[in-house]
Amino acid sequence: MPDAQRLDAQADAGTPHKPMAPRTNATQPEERTQRSLFGEILDWMLVPLLLLWPLSIAITYLVAKSIANEPFDRALDDKVTVVAQQVKEVNGKVVTRLTGAATDILHADDIDNVYYQVRNPLGEIVEGDGEIPLPKDLEAPPPWSTQYRYDFIRNTEVRIAYIYVDLHKTQTSPQLSVEPRLALVQVAETLDKRSQLVNQIIKGVIVPEFIILPIALVLVWFALTRGLRPLAELQQRIRERRPDDLSPIDSGYVPEEILPLVGSLNEMLERLSQSIKIQKRFIADAAHQMKTPLAGMRMQSELALRQTDQVEIHKSLEQLAKSSKSATRMINQLLALARAENQTPTTRPLQPLELSELARDTVQEWVQTSFNKKIDLGFEQPDYHIMVNGDAIMLRELLNNLIDNALNYTPAGGHATVRVRADDEARLAFLEVEDTGPGIAPHEHKRIFERFYRILGSNVEGSGLGLAIVREIAQQHGAEIDILTNPNCTNPKAPGCLMRITLPLEQPAPFFDGSI
Repeated sequence: MPDAQRLDAQADAGTPHKPMAPRTNATQPEERTQRSLFGEILDWMLVPLLLLWPLSIAITYLVAKSIANEPFDRALDDKVTVVAQQVKEVNGKVVTRLTGAATDILHADDIDNVYYQVRNPLGEIVEGDGEIPLPKDLEAPPPWSTQYRYDFIRNTEVRIAYIYVDLHKTQTSPQLSVEPRLALVQVAETLDKRSQLVNQIIKGVIVPEFIILPIALVLVWFALTRGLRPLAELQQRIRERRPDDLSPIDSGYVPEEILPLVGSLNEMLERLSQSIKIQKRFIADAAHQMKTPLAGMRMQSELALRQTDQVEIHKSLEQLAKSSKSATRMINQLLALARAENQTPTTRPLQPLELSELARDTVQEWVQTSFNKKIDLGFEQPDYHIMVNGDAIMLRELLNNLIDNALNYTPAGGHATVRVRADDEARLAFLEVEDTGPGIAPHEHKRIFERFYRILGSNVEGSGLGLAIVREIAQQHGAEIDILTNPNCTNPKAPGCLMRITLPLEQPAPFFDGSI
């Protein structure tokens, strides 16, 4: 254990401490616009639907075009095949055996214009319409294989089916040449019938969509209204509550999706109810406790007014000053307790601080008081820094109450010691205050932290709020409080008391040369 350092009587006991300047937020919180859950769900459902609708029309058009092309391409294939079968090579010349009636049948179409063309291997037109352009294929496809393409005749788009005919197989007399001789047969038709069929298919699909879409919108609106009705009913039940009704919200008729929200509300109501009960009890106890000093002050003031003897008036004024001091101390402790209860890490975050320095400065303020009571007040600290996360003002208030409690219960000629130490392995810091007073019975250990509770027969003036403040500040710092017997006391009638506050270390305690 490090050597004890006793404070000099002439230490700066009355050094005033500058109050901390209030902190203000540099920026105000941004206002958030209210959003409608109903509108947001509706947007997420309708916007994709409205975006997919034009896409579905485009896909329908492509599918309809493919469907429409298939039967008309088969018919076009039949026509070009029939014409190709009539192409022959006679005496080195390409001829066709199409009769006038066959040509008329080929052109017979009430809607589209049909064209046909036969070219010899030299590309010369043998028969048919000369407006049909040649294929753009660099290499001719296999003979008797029907190919399709789109092209233009007289600035009109047409669908063309064409076949290359192998003339060697159509010769009436054998030829010695084995070079490939291919005649080109083309049949073209305009796209009017195809467009009509595509339009009919699209109309057959789109028109029902125009009817179904508004119905779907109405059904979605109705479904959302119906689905969100439990929220409106929950809102109405909450609005109908009395202002003082903090009972849990009945979750029997609440949908599963908002059950966690209702559970959180019930937990908050429970915490709020407990807080209000504590505040009501605190106010009632405070009012009751304030009656005694206020009644004493009134009685002493009235007695002083009736006295004519200067000595008696002086005694009454002394009692009045004593009662005023007691009332002032109680009010200060009430304010300290209220401040400790309302302080949270959010409103006042914890900061790293050196525990030994804080404890030493606090003890110095009590040196003069200990001299007046003829009590030896000591302070012990290690030769290294002890860093903890905490609020300096609150920890100073905690230590002030522990020292005040120790000095009040230690008889004249006794000892009181404030000690700071650390356990690096356990990552814990210890703030201890021990005295040589009567001690605290084990059955009183829990009750002494209650507000306005005082041990019977102690004959010590006080409000019973000091240790309640200690407990509240310790809880905010995540600290533990232990009440032990002073190991340095040997008198069984005065076993003394050791109050130990255990705090988590902020960082490892590095050794350094020199004292604090």
